[in-house]
Amino acid sequence: MDQHYADRRKIDPTRGATLGDGTPNDNDRVEIGPTQTAFAEWQAAGLTPPNLERMREYRWKRLTQSLIDRDYGGVLMFDPLNIRYATDTTNMQLWNSHNPFRACLLCADGHMVVWEYKNSPFLVTFNPLVKELRSGASFFYNVCGDAVAQDARSFAAQVDEVMRAHAGTNRRLAVDKIMINGLRALESAGFQVMEGEEVTERTRAIKGPDEILAMRCAHHACESAIAEMEHEARTRIPLGGMSEDDVWAELHKGNIKRGGEWIETRLLASGPRTNPWFQECGPRLIRNNEIVAFDTDLIGCYGICIDISRTWWVGDQKPRPDMIDAFAHARAHIDTNMAMLKPGVTIKELTHGGHQLGTSFWKQKYSCKMHGVGLCDEWPFVPYPDTWVEGAFDVALQPGMVLCVEALVSPEGGDFSIKLEDQVLITETGHENLTRYPFDPRLS
Repeated sequence: MDQHYADRRKIDPTRGATLGDGTPNDNDRVEIGPTQTAFAEWQAAGLTPPNLERMREYRWKRLTQSLIDRDYGGVLMFDPLNIRYATDTTNMQLWNSHNPFRACLLCADGHMVVWEYKNSPFLVTFNPLVKELRSGASFFYNVCGDAVAQDARSFAAQVDEVMRAHAGTNRRLAVDKIMINGLRALESAGFQVMEGEEVTERTRAIKGPDEILAMRCAHHACESAIAEMEHEARTRIPLGGMSEDDVWAELHKGNIKRGGEWIETRLLASGPRTNPWFQECGPRLIRNNEIVAFDTDLIGCYGICIDISRTWWVGDQKPRPDMIDAFAHARAHIDTNMAMLKPGVTIKELTHGGHQLGTSFWKQKYSCKMHGVGLCDEWPFVPYPDTWVEGAFDVALQPGMVLCVEALVSPEGGDFSIKLEDQVLITETGHENLTRYPFDPRLS
């Protein structure tokens, strides 16, 4: 028997039919999203959740306009994060990232089609911007075997049908990521395949008002999880028996219980394992009076990436003077470089200007000074001068962009590294540092 909405258990009993972001106040809702814990924390912090209907429409309009500006008939997306951007729908995101069973086609007239797993169409129907729901986008070897080329041709025929109805004679089709048989099938069908990542990355780079609200909320949730991780680390490490994995698990736990989604890397290390950086989190038991450093790379509430780094000194003794000096150098690096951020400044100026890392830290520096961020690490990329490529990033910053400002101070041949990173919004007049999590005063 159908159950009336009023009889269902509400996520937030203090509210009516909808939550602060406009989604149903219903534990049975389809969209994955924030939990009651997250909403309560945001309310206490005075944060306003995004209006998801407005956010979805902003993204849809922006992506459609990008097609019109380039005279493309449509953009065909397989990357699950591009599909998330276009539709705000999800389905087994990580599995989908290496088994491409979903696709989304947005035509320049705004008509949007999703190819979904045929047994779960209900994961898309909540979004009225999706006008058609189809199946048959799977043409990877795992499930298609030696019939993969045939399946790819069948899919291309569906794309051709939609494009003829909604793009007319325009055969310029942007594609982000596609299996090789799919590319061949589209080209055989007469499409001129264009670079889809250029379209999606540049489109996603400028965040709308509700996306910024979503990022503020996701940032608060991430920092709340970091605080829980730090509390556990400082409480349990001095007692012995706490591993890097034990500490890292606290961040995962805090993210999931607030409605976050996943963490993209395993970048937490301790003591001498912090140098060189990029050693992955493992079973090492952290000793008292050691450095613990991490990079969140966290996909949180609303699918928003919060990418910040901190380095802690955990113990009852003082850190060594060289650690304190390195920490100050890292702070100077991000503070000086962040001060350059404003509309109109070019990537080239950011690359060749700003703070100069010390000679002993240069060889093991980070891969970039800054990078864009949104649903994941995004365009644009700000390299160091020695890896600058003319023509790769001839762009200037615009309001609505969000960049992560990086510092890795890692002494060559040393036994520690300092990793710091803040997430920064470009505003109309300059910038705003969205990251509020404090730096460790023990290292300052």
